[in-house]
Amino acid sequence: MKKFNYRKLVLMLADIFIITVSGITLNYVLSLTKVIPLSKSGGLYYEANGNLFFYILLSLLSCELMMLLFGSYTRMWRYFNIRDYIMCGLAMTIGCGMSYGLLWLLPTEPPRKIFFGLFYITATFGVLLFRFVFKKTFLSLTREGKQENLQRTMIVGAGQAGRMILTEIRNAEKDPKNPSSNLFPVCMVDDDPGKLHSRFLGVEVLGVCAEIPALCKTYQIDNIIVAVPSCEEEEKRRILDYCSNTKCSIKVIPYLSELLLTDNAPQLIAQAKEIKIEDLLGRKPIEFNRNKIAQFICDKVCMVTGGGGSIGSELVRQIAKYSPKQVIIVDIYENNAYDIQQELRLEYGDKLDLVTLIASVRDYDKMESIFKQYRPQIVFHAAAHKHVPLMETVPEEAVKNNVFGTFNVATLAEFYKADKFVMISTDKAVNPTNVMGATKRACEMIIQYKAQTSLHTEYVTTRFGNVLGSNGSVIPLFRRQIESGSPVTVTHPDIIRYFMTIPEAVSLVLEAGAMAKGGEIFVLDMGAPVKITTLAENLIRMYGKVPYEEVPIVFTGLRPGEKLFEELLMDEEGLKSTANKKIFIGNQIQIDPTEMLYKLNRLHESAQANDSEKTVAILSDLVPTFHHQVG
Repeated sequence: MKKFNYRKLVLMLADIFIITVSGITLNYVLSLTKVIPLSKSGGLYYEANGNLFFYILLSLLSCELMMLLFGSYTRMWRYFNIRDYIMCGLAMTIGCGMSYGLLWLLPTEPPRKIFFGLFYITATFGVLLFRFVFKKTFLSLTREGKQENLQRTMIVGAGQAGRMILTEIRNAEKDPKNPSSNLFPVCMVDDDPGKLHSRFLGVEVLGVCAEIPALCKTYQIDNIIVAVPSCEEEEKRRILDYCSNTKCSIKVIPYLSELLLTDNAPQLIAQAKEIKIEDLLGRKPIEFNRNKIAQFICDKVCMVTGGGGSIGSELVRQIAKYSPKQVIIVDIYENNAYDIQQELRLEYGDKLDLVTLIASVRDYDKMESIFKQYRPQIVFHAAAHKHVPLMETVPEEAVKNNVFGTFNVATLAEFYKADKFVMISTDKAVNPTNVMGATKRACEMIIQYKAQTSLHTEYVTTRFGNVLGSNGSVIPLFRRQIESGSPVTVTHPDIIRYFMTIPEAVSLVLEAGAMAKGGEIFVLDMGAPVKITTLAENLIRMYGKVPYEEVPIVFTGLRPGEKLFEELLMDEEGLKSTANKKIFIGNQIQIDPTEMLYKLNRLHESAQANDSEKTVAILSDLVPTFHHQVG
């Protein structure tokens, strides 16, 4: 009875009135047209036996019973759709038919078929028409109808988090200034069958997560709030896949470990975040030992080469949080270096000792003057050419910058007795098929060679996959294509990649540096690989568009040196676990110093001579696992 609020009571009384009046009025009209003769007294007459009111009462009881059984009074009538109208009509049909059949079993004469048929039609039409008019009238007179900016909202998850959000929305209705006051909860979904059709604060659980796209279309949902903070990453990914198949705005309540639940914490809705493409990676954000990183960075002079790039600039941002003695940004591209310099000055002012230098890692003499003046204790080497197709056309430039830029900085770090040297590598260095990957593998070999021979500096390599949002990654390209109305280009329908976020990549670099003892290659467990085609489809849906229809996806063919899939570990490296269960260490490979230096010298001569073919040939000799694919 608690579910029967006064509006539902009004609806039931209206049905009783409509069915009763339909029978009486129809009988009178048929009497006037001589289809049913009037009584001698001139009153209402029904087949000469006075059973009119008995039949109407029987029909009324039968129809109301069916309406109750079919849930006509438990549904959110203000959101009646075609299915609800059909169910209501079906209840009336069965109710009228049942009452007519009962009259054949009782010692009374059933009504004529013409009266029964017309009564069924008028009563059913009246009941459905009233619902339609009642819905339209109510919506035009209430807050829902008056305010066009209300967001029709679906809540995914009918557990504690979902109920907390509903409570917050209901409380916000009393305060127009509350940002949540423009949310209007329409329905909930939950995969627990025991919660189906249950209600909380007037909002019904209408289906399971697989029905999200259909329910959003049926109920014209504008906004989805995913409130399942305790679910596993695979389950969350599945739910977000369903949500991304709609045109709705999607917000996600963070995992329990990331939620603020103190008395002074913001409301749950305020902590919800817009869905990002990284939410579809299928795993939780990697957790890192921030205390260890703080001990590693605090009061140290830190140099970041390539400090203006996507990885380098995030390195600088995170290093600045741990109270370094000084931060030195080295980059050849002054615009990027200037941007991160101004960002940090705005945030930290004079609290951060920041030095920004425009220089190339190729220039040994310039780099030596920097090391001599600033004496960095920790060197993060992020400077590199990373664009695979461009490096295929000028392999000598990739060698000059990547290989010998790394050799220069690593050598100077040893000479000036830096404590640690951390190099950023890539999964493309594993069994490389392109020049860029081969140069990065050569860099890894240089770092391992230095680790074997250095008496002071600890050298370490960090290797991870593609970084979402980094310069050269597919996401910025896809975004530009979608926003400009161009087709989205994918090289191959089956191409897959491992992905991580820029903050995750940088946190890995910092923690790897903190735990390094020398010579390790740190590899991140990045979860399941992601199909680039799926990534493109999800990104298109996040823009509220339909893949292949509103935004075409064009497959252009694999580029020179491009693999269908990347690997994170060479066969001979093996794996060792670390304190962080998501970080593994590849075993150090012994490097022959004499052979290494001889091949590097030959490679340097060919690159300086700008001999592309010879450079690739010597690079293949230096990196045995390099199998060059020419497009």
